[in-house]
Amino acid sequence: MLAAAALLVLLAAGPGRADTGRDALREELLLSPLPAGDVAATFQFRTRWDADLQRGAVSHYRLFPKALGRLVAALGVRELHLALTQGFWRTRTWGQPPLQAPAGAELWVWFQPTVTDVDKAWKELSNILSGIFCASLNFIDSTNTVTPTASFRPLGLANGTDHHLLRYAVLPREVVCTENLTPWKKLLPCGSKAGLAVLLKAERLFHSSYHSQAVHIRPVCRDASCLAVSWELRQTLTVVFDTFSSGQGKKDWSLFKMFSRTLTDACPLASESKVYVDISPKNKEKELLEVTPPPTSVLEAVVQGDKRTYAVYDLLSPSLFNTSRSLNVQLKWKRPQESSELPVPILHAHRYVSGYGLQTGEISTLIYNTHPYRAFPVVLLETVPWYLRLYVHTLTIITKGKENKPSYIHYQPAQDRRRPHLLEMLIQLPANSVTKITIQFERALLKWTEYPPDPNHGFYVSSSVLSALVPSVIAMKDMDVEQSPLFTSLFPSSDGSSYFVRLYTEPLLVNLPTPDFSMPYNVICLTCTVVAVCYGSFYNLLTRTFHVEEPSRAGLAKRLANVIRKFRGVPPL
Repeated sequence: MLAAAALLVLLAAGPGRADTGRDALREELLLSPLPAGDVAATFQFRTRWDADLQRGAVSHYRLFPKALGRLVAALGVRELHLALTQGFWRTRTWGQPPLQAPAGAELWVWFQPTVTDVDKAWKELSNILSGIFCASLNFIDSTNTVTPTASFRPLGLANGTDHHLLRYAVLPREVVCTENLTPWKKLLPCGSKAGLAVLLKAERLFHSSYHSQAVHIRPVCRDASCLAVSWELRQTLTVVFDTFSSGQGKKDWSLFKMFSRTLTDACPLASESKVYVDISPKNKEKELLEVTPPPTSVLEAVVQGDKRTYAVYDLLSPSLFNTSRSLNVQLKWKRPQESSELPVPILHAHRYVSGYGLQTGEISTLIYNTHPYRAFPVVLLETVPWYLRLYVHTLTIITKGKENKPSYIHYQPAQDRRRPHLLEMLIQLPANSVTKITIQFERALLKWTEYPPDPNHGFYVSSSVLSALVPSVIAMKDMDVEQSPLFTSLFPSSDGSSYFVRLYTEPLLVNLPTPDFSMPYNVICLTCTVVAVCYGSFYNLLTRTFHVEEPSRAGLAKRLANVIRKFRGVPPL
């Protein structure tokens, strides 16, 4: 009887209370010495939850943030990708990043097919995310939102790729600071109290050359059979330290020098906590890097078409903290690195604006393919504000002195004060070539109420987006996603001969015809002065009361007598 009663209670509690699903947390830190002498630190925190958020049957949250879980369930979100970036990743100098984002704020979302009004859900989503991350995402509207057709494919499970369910927006003027980092850290299961998150000290992170924090939510397969769906939340943070200039000309670095803190333990809720240090030999003759203390293991993997060697520190290993209570990874150069040319990545791009005057101009994009013998296609996405009126007939694509016709082109013209320009092209890049893309534009004259408080600073144009499957020089082996490091599994490779790369060019700063805002100020001041003087005098004449007083005819003797009577205390005459 008691067992039957208990079973009835569990059935009445519903599926959301009886089985909340398993969840797991993995955290890792990737430390990569860059060719120019800088050091890149990439944090990744992955929370995986075996639950169905779309049905809304979940009532208990353990590791997965409830604010984001309720958001996904309420608005029918299939994938969400948000990045807040300060600075620009210099691909030519630093190489290919594990995860790159444009300067400012970037948000792109795939919605479920059950969402009837995507624009309404998009607006509500941006407003809610603005409140969660203390960012200006509420300024996302139809004037800076586009619907790409080929550039952004779902990174997780997708039943269909109807691009009408996709929305993409960038705020290149967004400034990232501590008020954005604090709510981001609060979403971590251990916060910033334990694990790798103790290194996230705001004053050190923002004293860097590049800072980018992101949130990625997507559905993934629960197992190899992919019969069930799990939800994955990835919180990533990438920061680049200029240790060469701050270290008095030395390239040696340590955790304490970069973050002013060391690691003492792993997050108690994490099932995996590791630190990866890229110790790949920079010279074929001798290894120049020396890392201390000795790592717990060494991992060799092919990452982005290049063979890499990583020193791995497992924070859950009991032997790691036996000799010392804290972990301070240090990297030293055995001998000074010989001056040589920096390795050039296979795919990189450069973008700039040219022209003179404030009427017309030209946007130029240079795309480099440095592969010696392989050609590959690239998808280019251009989003231009409506106040830069593009002349599409001036679009030219030149490669090695010849015209390069795109195999696919999609253009959506802008509407004044309603939507921006959208241009997508699939361009074939020959081996060892430079492709130049130019298009002319005309500057529009805005209303005087549409200018920002500092109009002479200029207007930002969001970065171009390049998406490509870059051929790999070294054949890559298929690895289990659960066994491979996190920085290699967000963009899985379709085959072993190529890897996916998404790059962003520099944002542009364009000057527009700006009126003389001092003239309205002078007119306002003059008008106020005239009104104050004329109206004040007229009002004074209308409201003042005049009294006529007869002059006193008293003589000198009478006034002298009144003075004497005053001293005597007698009333005057």
